[in-house]
Amino acid sequence: MAQKKQQVHPIEPTGGPAKTDVESEELRRMKCTRYIAYLSAFALFETIVIMVCVVTLMRIRSPKFRFRAVSIENLNYTSDTTSPSFNIRFNAKVAVKNTNFGHFKFKNSTITLAYRGDHVGDAKISKARARARSTKKMNVTVDVNSDHVWSHSNLARDLNSGFLTLTSQGKLSGKVHLMKVMKRRRYAEMNCTIIINLVRRRIQDLKCR
Repeated sequence: MAQKKQQVHPIEPTGGPAKTDVESEELRRMKCTRYIAYLSAFALFETIVIMVCVVTLMRIRSPKFRFRAVSIENLNYTSDTTSPSFNIRFNAKVAVKNTNFGHFKFKNSTITLAYRGDHVGDAKISKARARARSTKKMNVTVDVNSDHVWSHSNLARDLNSGFLTLTSQGKLSGKVHLMKVMKRRRYAEMNCTIIINLVRRRIQDLKCR
C-alpha cells in the first residue's frame, strides 16, 4: 500500500522584525514629543520669570518716611507778648517703610522742623538700609527753639492758647536694589504736623502724610 506523502506547508513569516521597527519608531516619536513638551514648559517658565521681574521692576514704589512717635524730654516756654519764646527737646521714633521686593539703601539726610514756616530745629538721619518689605526704625533727638521766629505776635498768641503747632519735612535719597543687579533711584519724603500741649507737656496730635 502506497504511503501518502505528507504535504509540507511553507512557514509564513511572522512579521516580527517589521513589528519591532514600528514599535521603535513609536518610542522615538514619543520621546521626541516628550522632549519638546519639556522644552516648551521650560521656555514658558522662563518667560513667566522674566515677566514677573519686569512687572516687579516697573512697580517699584517710593518708601514711606514718617515720625512713628514723638515724646517730649524737656520743655520751656515764655508767653510774654514782648518776648515770647520756647525751647523744646524731643525724642522721636522715625520709620522708613519699604514695600518693595528689594532693599532701599539711603544716604545721610536731615529732617527740618518749622513753626509757621520759620526754621526752628533739625534732626539728623544717618545713612542706612531698609530691608525688602520691612520697616527700618530709628531713634533721633530733636532740639527746637524760637530763636529764628520773626512773628512774635503770632507766637505769643499760640503760646497763650496752650498749643504749639510745628511741621516737619525731610527727604531720603537712595536706591532700591533688586536681585543684586538692578537698581532704581527712589526718594522717601516726610511731611508731618506735630501739635504740642504746652500745659500737659505732651504731644497732643501727630499726623503724617
